[in-house]
Parts: sequence; C-alpha cells; structure tokens
Amino acid sequence: MTRPRQRANSVAVIDIGSNSVRLVVYERMARSLISVFNEKTLCGLGREVQSTGLLAPDAVDRALNSLKRFRALCKIQRVARVYAIATAACRDATNGPDFIARAERICGARIEILSGPREAKLSALGVVSGIHKPDGIVGDLGGGSLELVDVRGHQVRGGVTLPLGSLALQDLSHKSLKRAERIVKTELSEVPRLNAGRGRTFYAVGGTWRALARIHIIQSGYPLKVMHGYSIPAADALDFVLRLRRLAATNMLADIEAVAEARRPLLTYAALVLEYIIRTAKPRTITFSTFGVREGLLFSMLPETERNKDGLICAAQSLNELLSRSARHAQELIEWADRLARVVHLRESEEDRRLRHTACLLSDIGWRVHPDHRGEQTLTTIIDGNFGSISHQGRAFVGLSVFFRYAGLSEENQPPRIIQQQVTPAMLERAKVLGAAFRVAHLISAARPGVLPATHFRTEGRKLMLVFEHQMVDLVADRVGSRFKQLARLVGRSGSIVRR
Repeated sequence: MTRPRQRANSVAVIDIGSNSVRLVVYERMARSLISVFNEKTLCGLGREVQSTGLLAPDAVDRALNSLKRFRALCKIQRVARVYAIATAACRDATNGPDFIARAERICGARIEILSGPREAKLSALGVVSGIHKPDGIVGDLGGGSLELVDVRGHQVRGGVTLPLGSLALQDLSHKSLKRAERIVKTELSEVPRLNAGRGRTFYAVGGTWRALARIHIIQSGYPLKVMHGYSIPAADALDFVLRLRRLAATNMLADIEAVAEARRPLLTYAALVLEYIIRTAKPRTITFSTFGVREGLLFSMLPETERNKDGLICAAQSLNELLSRSARHAQELIEWADRLARVVHLRESEEDRRLRHTACLLSDIGWRVHPDHRGEQTLTTIIDGNFGSISHQGRAFVGLSVFFRYAGLSEENQPPRIIQQQVTPAMLERAKVLGAAFRVAHLISAARPGVLPATHFRTEGRKLMLVFEHQMVDLVADRVGSRFKQLARLVGRSGSIVRR
C-alpha cells in the first residue's frame, strides 16, 4: 500500500480578492513553491463598492461559504500554517470590517487587509520570485484596483494603487465603455512612474489579464500552454486588445469558452486598461505572470539567503530529487558537463550556463516512462512544467536537450518542428550537443553517483578524448565509443576513448 506524502510543513494562502476568493496550498515554504491544491470562487465582492460603498450581500454569502469549505480543505490536508489576506474591496467597503470579522471566525486565522502600497509591493515580490532578474513595471489588475510598481532585479521601488480594477471600473463607469475610457485616461495620465517603463517589460499580473493571454495563446496557435512567462511584443499586444474591444462592441466576447463565464464581461475593461498602459508607458514587451501577491507574501517571509537563490535551479533540484534515480548523480553531471564546456571552449552566456545546469538536473526525470515515449513525455513535462524563473524560450531549450538525451539525434526521431522554432538555430545546436553529452554520461554511469568523477576530458589538436581512470575501464564498450564520437563531431572534433 502506498503511503501518502507527508505535508507537515505545508502552508496555505487564502486570498480574498475583489473578484475571486482563492485557496492555494503549497507543499512547503521554499524558494520554489510547489502548489498541491488550488481552488477559487468568483464571488464579485467588489462589484458595487465604488457606487454603494458596500460589499454586495449575495457576494458576501458566497465568499463566507467558500471560506467554510477552504477551512475544511485545510483541515483534511493537515495544512501546518494558514495565511489570509484581503485586498481592495475589503479595505474600501464600509461593511468591510464586519465581513472580515465574520471571515476570521470561519477561517480561524487573522486576515491581513493589505493597504494599496503593501499590495503593490507584494505583487512585485511575486514577480521577483517567479521571473529571473525582472526589469520593468509590474501591474497587478484585480477586481477592485490596479497596483503599479517598478522592479529591477530584487529592487522594488515604491508603488501606486488606482481604482482601475475590472469590477471597480465597470461600477464607476456604470457599464459605459466611453465613460470607462475617460476614467482610465485620466487616472493613468497622473502616474509619472509609468514613464520609467519605456523600452522595458510590463509584467501583467491578475486573473483577467491572464484570461486575455489565454485567448491570445489559443488564437495564435502558440505551442506552449503554460501561462507564466508568456511574452508578446507590446505592439502585438496593443493590436490584440484593440481587436478585443471591437469584438466586445459587437457582443462577440460573450461566448469565449476559454474564459470563465463570470469573468467574460470584465475582459473589455482589462483590455482597455492594458491598452492605455501600453500607450502611456511604451514598454517593449508584455509578459504575463501567474506569480503575484500570494507568492510575494511567502517570498517576503523567506530568509535573505533563500530569497537570493535561483528559483529555476531550486525548482529543478526539487524535480530531480522527486523523479530522478539519483539526485547526487545529477550534481555530478553538472560538474562533468562544466568540464566538457571548458575543454571544448563552448561559447555560453551566464543564462546559457544556467539553462545547461537546469537540463542536467532534469536529464533523468523520464526514466519511469516507456522507452518509446520518454523523449516526447519529458519534453512536455518540461515545457509545460509548473515552475517559474525561466522564459518560454528557455523551457524549449531545456526540454529539447532532454528530448535528444532520450530520443537520440537521428532524423527519424525529431522533436516537433513548432517547438524547435521557439529557439534560435544556435540554441538548437547547443541542445543537440547537450543531449549527446547526456547520452554518453548516462550510458557510462547508469545514472549512479561516483562514476562520472572518474572520467575526464582531454584534447590534442582537434581530437577530443574521454579518459577513464583504471577503476572504471570495464565500463568502456563499443556503444560508449560510438556515442562519444557523435558528441565529438557535434563540437567539431574527432573523438576517442582512453583507458588510464
């Protein structure tokens, strides 16, 4: 009988937003968060706050019922710690304090009502935790408000809150798009911080903006389905939101199945806000982030040493420990590949090395899959993996490297062309080199630790040699030699095996 995995260190965040109420349970507090449960209810708490000053009674009832379920879910999952936060609707509504008091009794936990600046900072920290070295303006569009904050690396600079959340804008404009447009133009024209976004990235956070991204992915036939890190040029994004607004004018957004029915009426307002942000800030790229306030809250609680770690490497290490035959072997593979890169003078940037190390950590995660399908299955696992701090191009490179490790490099076993097109020709060649190196390393070692450190690389002119120390010479075989020669050819050398 299989024992359930222990969750003694699990942590949950209950996020009471202006549009949705959500519970996310994470396996443990860590630099790379792994969600084990995620559920939301679209309650619409903030849909009348701007006009009436109150949380709508029916929305309150739905939210409280959801919180009862969330508390029960935390109990049966034996969640160790529960954090609860509330945003714009609860801080702005006259009956917000009464609702929070009732919600705290249900949750059995204190609920922090985030101020506008605090919400902006946590949104930015969420992007810091999920985007490698971000540089631009973070915009978190909720139901009740829009938070804007500048971020560069781990530096978060100030932040402003505007009443431009999708529900708030719908309410303020009395569902008039012309009136909503005037409100958006006026509010954004008074934010000098947006001028700092010129030529940088705008990081779009929030469920309704993610819904826009989902529509764009479907309509463009984009091959990667993971939302986080999806990037499009700002000019393309502007064309897209203008097209959405035209469709909304003819009531053609009502039946978009890719978006929850309760969120569809808000798409036009989200598109309107993004349009004027692009016009005002003039960013180069729009990148969508699924990491936001919740992840930023937990990231802010980590020790500085943990916050400074590379989120991608931490995620790859977790997958390596969970799925590979030997976690230590993967670490040795990194060092082995480092030696190879030095000997053959492989041209790499810091980002190239980072992705190569990630591929090493993930190079054995498909061993349980049927041999005929390991390449395609691991490729899918990596490009659609639930982790951050990597671009979509980076996902494709790492996935292709591991694909070639399993499927080989013959013309008969090629990855989908649409995935190959996500990387540059130079990256594709590096992925083949790395895949060929993995095929040698795993054949030599059977993915067991202690073997690769006893093999070394040496060059003489254009000859690349793999040297086996005397205690490992019995591992030499014709198949090892042929695979190594293939690797050598890919780096422009001839290859041979040497027994010390």
